[in-house]
Amino acid sequence: MTQTELQVEIIGYNSQYDKDFARLNYEWLNQYFSVEPHDSEMLDAPYTYIIKPGGWILFAKVDEQIVGTVALIIEDESTFELAKMAVSPSYKGLKIGKKLMEAAINYSKSVDKKRLVLESNTKLTPAINLYISAGFKAAPLNPDTPYERCNIRMVLNLS
Repeated sequence: MTQTELQVEIIGYNSQYDKDFARLNYEWLNQYFSVEPHDSEMLDAPYTYIIKPGGWILFAKVDEQIVGTVALIIEDESTFELAKMAVSPSYKGLKIGKKLMEAAINYSKSVDKKRLVLESNTKLTPAINLYISAGFKAAPLNPDTPYERCNIRMVLNLS
C-alpha cells in the first residue's frame, strides 16, 4: 500500500480503543526495551492515568483498524508530555507518525499549552528524526523520570 492510497483518519480518545492503545505500545516496548511498571499503569488504565487528569489520546485509524496512537499527558499547567507514540509495524514508513505528531501539536495549541516535552531513547532513530523535524530541541534530562530507558529529553515551544 502506498501513501497516496492510504486514508488515515486521526481521531480523539474513545475508551473503545483502550485495548489498541495498550497493544500498540506493548508491541514496541517489547521489541526495543522492556515494559516498566509506569508503562503498565498507563497502558492498562489510560482513562485513569491520562484522560482523567486532563490529558488526551489520539489514534490513527485506517479503514476500521487502529494503527497508531499518541498520548498527551499533563506535566504542568502549561505543558503536555508527548508520550506513548506507537505505529503498527505493518504501517511504518507511511507518515502516520508525522500525522499523529501534527495532530498532537494542533490539539496542544487548541487547549492553550505553551510547551510539549518528551522523553525517549536515541536508539529510536526514526522517532528522534520525527521529533527534530517537528521542531523539538534536546533539553536536560529529567532526573525524576520513571523510565530507565530514557536517555534524551526534548522540548517544543508552542507559543
